[in-house]
Amino acid sequence: MPIKYKINVLEELKKMGYNTNYLRENKILGESTIQNIRNGVIVSANNLSKICELLNCQPGDIIEHEEQK
Repeated sequence: MPIKYKINVLEELKKMGYNTNYLRENKILGESTIQNIRNGVIVSANNLSKICELLNCQPGDIIEHEEQK
C-alpha cells in the first residue's frame, strides 16, 4: 500500500488519555475504525481529521506516502 501510518496511532492516542474503550464508548471512533488502524488500513478523511484533533497534529504527522520500488 503506497500510504502508511508513520506512527502507532492507538499508542499515541493512549498517551493523550484516549484508550480504545474511551474512543468507542464516547463514539469518537467506531470499532471498525479502531480495527483498521490496528491492521494498518488507512481510515477515512473524517476519521483522520478526528485523530488529528485529538493529537493536535496535521495529517502529514500521521501518514506518509511510501515510494514504490
